[in-house]
Amino acid sequence: MSAEFRERRLTAQDGLSLYYRDYGDPLSPRLPLLCLTGLTRNSADYADLAERHAAERRILCPDYRGRGRSDHDRDWRNYEARIYVRDITHLIAANDLQRIVVVGTSLGGILAMALGVLKPTVLAGVVINDIGPDVAGGGFSRILSYIGTDQPQPDWESAVRYLRRLLPGVNIATDEGWLRMARATYRAGPDGLLHFDWDVNLAKPLRAARAVPDLWPYFRALRRVPTLVLRGEKSDVLSRDTFDRMALAKPDLLRVTVPGAGHTPTLNEPEAAAAIDAFIRRF
Repeated sequence: MSAEFRERRLTAQDGLSLYYRDYGDPLSPRLPLLCLTGLTRNSADYADLAERHAAERRILCPDYRGRGRSDHDRDWRNYEARIYVRDITHLIAANDLQRIVVVGTSLGGILAMALGVLKPTVLAGVVINDIGPDVAGGGFSRILSYIGTDQPQPDWESAVRYLRRLLPGVNIATDEGWLRMARATYRAGPDGLLHFDWDVNLAKPLRAARAVPDLWPYFRALRRVPTLVLRGEKSDVLSRDTFDRMALAKPDLLRVTVPGAGHTPTLNEPEAAAAIDAFIRRF
């Protein structure tokens, strides 16, 4: 059974209503966690991690604009990292978070690096899940190929079959796990079909961009921040070469390879869960 959470909303600076899950005791002396999802994902992805830690600390899991229960943006040009970081810093300020541990998956890991530049005193520790300062082109192209087009499904069984084909690198071993993945990916629409639970327009800025920016300065901003990086053994987004170069750039970097996983590890794999839980409990 998942840990209980409070459903919260935050009004962004441009008026959009943004949703987030708020787990645990706000008065806990342990440092709170801020869990940042992948590009199309939402707060439901962190339910298991929250269940493991909500008894001892507060955990905030936001839905970015255009995802999950947050409002969609009428201007697709606002689906970009600078706006996401602004929304996140607004969330941090609104909840009076002075020091936090950030867990960031894929895009969330990039946003965690950006916080190292913009809010360095706030970061006590960072977990980066399957992303690095260089984004492998093959993985980026694969993701971009499907996120911009809705794929309606008639029922949950069909949604599960589609996701199994679409995401062969996701390390989910059970039918129940895949159904949970589907329920965190699709939402029932007024037409009776299941639709992606994100605004497909978020792909437009990525297609319009000429190149992925140089992220190495952002990673180096974490030089004094304890950091754990997880890489799926079969990842097509975080290459082995980039994984090794990250260790050279930050000698105290903690690294874990998740066997059998592609992009991205779910963080429920035994190796991932053990590493991330041990890291978080340091704070």
